[in-house]
Amino acid sequence: MQKGSDLLVKALENEGVDRIFGVPGEENLDFLESLRNSRIELVLTRHEQAAAFMAATHGRLTGRPGVCLATLGPGALNFSTGAAYAHLGAWPMILITGQKAVMSAKQARFQIVDIVASMKPLTKMTRQIVSPAAIPAMVRDAFRVAMEERPGPVHLELPEDVAGEEVEDVPVIPVHALDRPVASPAALDRAEAAILAAKRPLVMIGAAGSRPWLTEALSAFVARTRLPFFNTQMGKGAVTGGSNLYMGTAALSEGDYVHEAVARADLIIAIGHHTIEKPPFLMKSSGGPKVIHISFQSATVEQVYHPDIEVLGDIGASVDALADRLENRLSGDEGMSELRQKILAHLNERADEDRFPVTPQRVVHDVRQAVPDDGIVCLDNGMYKIWFARNYRTHVANTLLLDNALATMGAGLPSAMMAAMLYPKRRVMAVCGDGGFMMNSQEMETAVRLGLNLVVLILNDNAYGMIRWKQAVDGFEDFGMQFGNPDFVKYAEAYGAKGSRVTAVEELAPMIEAAFAGGGVHLLDVPIDYSENTRVLVDELRNRVPDVGCA
Repeated sequence: MQKGSDLLVKALENEGVDRIFGVPGEENLDFLESLRNSRIELVLTRHEQAAAFMAATHGRLTGRPGVCLATLGPGALNFSTGAAYAHLGAWPMILITGQKAVMSAKQARFQIVDIVASMKPLTKMTRQIVSPAAIPAMVRDAFRVAMEERPGPVHLELPEDVAGEEVEDVPVIPVHALDRPVASPAALDRAEAAILAAKRPLVMIGAAGSRPWLTEALSAFVARTRLPFFNTQMGKGAVTGGSNLYMGTAALSEGDYVHEAVARADLIIAIGHHTIEKPPFLMKSSGGPKVIHISFQSATVEQVYHPDIEVLGDIGASVDALADRLENRLSGDEGMSELRQKILAHLNERADEDRFPVTPQRVVHDVRQAVPDDGIVCLDNGMYKIWFARNYRTHVANTLLLDNALATMGAGLPSAMMAAMLYPKRRVMAVCGDGGFMMNSQEMETAVRLGLNLVVLILNDNAYGMIRWKQAVDGFEDFGMQFGNPDFVKYAEAYGAKGSRVTAVEELAPMIEAAFAGGGVHLLDVPIDYSENTRVLVDELRNRVPDVGCA
């Protein structure tokens, strides 16, 4: 005989789970004991939100669901932001929460919240496990749903009496491959005809283009068609930024230099775009370029995105088929090539600015110099995200991880921890504002305990800098955005990490290099000068920037 919790652990092992992130509670104790006797590692975090961010990042980087664990009530509710993060970002993950016994009520309603109901709008599926015998089927279904397009989070609630109930052996269900439908020949015909008829076609790669298995197909499509391309923030890196066809990244919705390429184009081939991202360009109802939507699923029609042609099905198969039809049949646009040089020249301006506190351009430049092509930079959410999206050149897929969907603060450090666990031989850096870092700074202890090699770069302006900048741009008084910080060097050392403070601009690059070379967890406190936000993003772009908001 075995317990329900034993069955759950066996089903998770069957799915290839090797780590579970979380903070257990008393309702998880049977599951915890079953986990102790399994080959799955429990990664204990200091907050459930961080566990969820780590599980979501596991899904993002591997394509396989990460798994996180919490107790009932307050613990489960702390998963909410992480669930929304994965739901909007389309990253597969499994959230497991405990619950009081469903067959008795010895503690009445103490700590009981309807977590299944609360998770409904934040997940693809949420279910309570009501019988041990149902566990293998429910787990297999959960992983299938989490991985199907669009990927996302699935929640399972395990009541403690179901976890502890003994049951006859129930076999796990074999894992099967997921097939994705392919686009119809008629849709491919329409796309082919539109591309051949266009004089200045331009490719845009969105978030779904960053699925780990699509890099080869998308890179081959660009190479074979010789079409210029740009990307959304979350599509960055799906095709190498070192390509001579790369036009830039849409860090803003309009008015930036890359939007000159959008304005020049008469057709945009949007690959993997979803409107969860802040708009990379604003589609006009008339007079603008036509748009072909190539994705796994139909477009969500919005005021700023309403494509003319849709090619629905597996993106890799779709772009392979189009490349077969278009190769050697398209003429290059010399105007786009000239425009590319202009765009990239603007982005490289002031990259070696020697002002102190350090400017965002200099931070991006020095980080790029220290991080090899396969190194991973994980951004929290703040003003610096726009600068990294615009200026940081990626050469390998999924090496600049940012969130332009939920765009939550607090995810940068846990995401970088997950990347460091998956790729211990690569250089990994978390870039956080001082505000976002403090939202999950307790995970420094987790990173040190796990023995990770990780550099944490804190851009310190003693304020919620993005909102403060937007407040000024919109003409409001400077109010309610400034705070005090701890001594970050001592703070890092209190956790057993190393800490350094940059006191001159020429110290930044060597300190980053020394932090990586020294190994372990190393925090760098970098004072940041955000006056460039106004000079470049407002004055230089002649107030053409609309609402950069908090994305």
